[in-house]
Amino acid sequence: MSGNSIRDIFFQECEDLSDALTDGLNDIADGTGDNETVNAVFRAVHSIKGSGGAFGLEDLVGFAHKFETVLDAVRSGTLTINEQLTDVLLRSGDVLIELIDAARMETEINQAAVDAATTALNEFLIEEDEPEEEFTFEPMVLDIPGPAEIDGERTDGFDIDFAPTRNFYEVGNEPQHLFSALKGIGELSLVADASNVPDDLEEGDWESSYLKWRLNLRTEEKEGVIAAVFSFVDDLCEITITRRLSALDQTPVESAAESIVISPSRIVEEDHKKGVGTGNSQEQIAIAKSAPASNNREAKATLRVDLERVDRLINSVGELIINQSVIAQRIQDAGLGKSDDIQVDLEDYKHLAREIQEGVMAIRAQPVKPLFQRMARIVREVASSTGKKVQLVTQGEATEVDKTLVERLSDPLTHMIRNAIDHGIEDEERRLAAGKPTSGTVTLSAQHRSGSVLIEITDDGAGLDRERIKNIAVEKGIVNKEAELTDGEIDQLLFAPGFSTAKEVTNLSGRGVGMDVVKTAISALGGRIGISSIPGNGSTFSINLPLTLAVMDGMVVDVGQQTMVVPVSSIIETIQPKTSEIFQIGDGNPILRVRGEYVPIVDVAIALGQLERAQPLAKKVLLLVRTEKLSQCAFVVDSISDQRQVVIKSLQGSYGKIPGISAATILGDGKIALIIDPDGIADSVPSKGVDSKGQEAVGMMEVTHA
Repeated sequence: MSGNSIRDIFFQECEDLSDALTDGLNDIADGTGDNETVNAVFRAVHSIKGSGGAFGLEDLVGFAHKFETVLDAVRSGTLTINEQLTDVLLRSGDVLIELIDAARMETEINQAAVDAATTALNEFLIEEDEPEEEFTFEPMVLDIPGPAEIDGERTDGFDIDFAPTRNFYEVGNEPQHLFSALKGIGELSLVADASNVPDDLEEGDWESSYLKWRLNLRTEEKEGVIAAVFSFVDDLCEITITRRLSALDQTPVESAAESIVISPSRIVEEDHKKGVGTGNSQEQIAIAKSAPASNNREAKATLRVDLERVDRLINSVGELIINQSVIAQRIQDAGLGKSDDIQVDLEDYKHLAREIQEGVMAIRAQPVKPLFQRMARIVREVASSTGKKVQLVTQGEATEVDKTLVERLSDPLTHMIRNAIDHGIEDEERRLAAGKPTSGTVTLSAQHRSGSVLIEITDDGAGLDRERIKNIAVEKGIVNKEAELTDGEIDQLLFAPGFSTAKEVTNLSGRGVGMDVVKTAISALGGRIGISSIPGNGSTFSINLPLTLAVMDGMVVDVGQQTMVVPVSSIIETIQPKTSEIFQIGDGNPILRVRGEYVPIVDVAIALGQLERAQPLAKKVLLLVRTEKLSQCAFVVDSISDQRQVVIKSLQGSYGKIPGISAATILGDGKIALIIDPDGIADSVPSKGVDSKGQEAVGMMEVTHA
């Protein structure tokens, strides 16, 4: 295996370790963590340090060692977790992950952040009489005595047979650390068993573990204390602990010995069930640590696959879906569609193709949890720079979306989180005056809804000051002073290029590019963004995205003698309108009455360049759709021919951005059909059109039937 391959595996493992680190630190911060949580965080940092040392990542290893030392003090009870220490641990976790990212990307580290975190950690390590031992990169040297050194009289204590597995070393563990810990609780003697070492060293597999040890520990401590030393590696080695009990009238040689062939975590777990210090008998076990929860679960087998291979497989599945459409079209053209056998086989083929597609897309799907964890670091960073107290609440972390979406959502969410804290959350004085807790809350949630993904960013701040937003827009020349804008139209001004409510430019905001970038990025992903806000009670930004960027469910329609596709996720319902339901307001666009509400009608053919409407609206088909600009509007199409799964083919590389068109697909007859962009079509509606709450406007204007 090449060095680069091993390095890639290291960083892949660091992703899992970073997740475990973040989860553990969040549990500690929430107050839900226990001793095992601290152990899990310690193991993650220890493993990162051990593996990082093999690649000479001195900055990473040095900081991890400092971090690990503080965590070890917490494990041993020397340090007590409080709010100050929790904050330092969280920030240190952020810095460690940033160091991993910098090592992976081979970019410069943020030395100021590393120094600040190191200084904060050192404050918890300062001891007057015993300064911390400096960490250096040195090979391990074991002072292993020969068998003669432990022959002779043996007193009460424990015999320990210790055999590490290859996994023990792969995650950066060293036996010497365990031996040093045992020396701290008694008198230790040990013998190394090298009988398994191959005679020909060149033929040995040096990823295997050949050495074993027999240890004799003379101590007054009970069994649980010895078990605690091995508690976080007992699944990485084979351990047999033999307790030696001697009667008062026996010599040490005649001492009885009881062999315990169970894992240290079970020793600790059984004692936990009995209680701590429930008796004075030597048979009772003193508890030291809680049993690792991970040892009671069967780990799921995983397979790491190069993303390029998955993309090739997805492309092949896309061609399979197109091929299924072609076969269906050929059967229909040949007049064989009435054959029951062929129809059944075709339906089976269709279902099988869809199952394969869903299975392949599931390979690319991943939870939004890593993305949400990254946002937690952003919240701490921005809260620190603004001097505000802010906590992040996450919901729906297990919601799975396409990996590409997760990667491309990072920047938009970062901008929105920063704006929520900088502009939404008030300072402590204003929050107290408003009867709110001094600490603000930002809630980040994700869920599947109607074949799409809904991500919401909610803050409990002051909400949008719409009057101020409009005044700023007038000052910047974005809107006319006399313009009458609805609340929704004012909210959308936040996404206008160059718009900013910041009074001065800071490192967080004020340049007027943040929310514009957000809207552009979300639109590029085929999604839309909406805002709802209640003055004094905060704001919610909603992002609606497709589950995948490769395949979608579409409704095939005819528009001006052209076949096009409308995303099913945008369609609320289809309507065959009656003349009595269509109205004309002055010289503006026609509107449709739907269950007592009025929505604007948009002729898709005219929006895409056709000069005039060929037939009356009453003879057309209307699609009631949901868009970003208008909560609802009705699209005019000539007819609906089918609903099917289509493969998305981008047009950006060849033709650039086309207003009203998001992409293209290949139909069963081999023809290309354009995929309609509902938001782009809705942009053709004049700003003074009627939305779903426009009943009052209709009542005040001259209305005629279209």
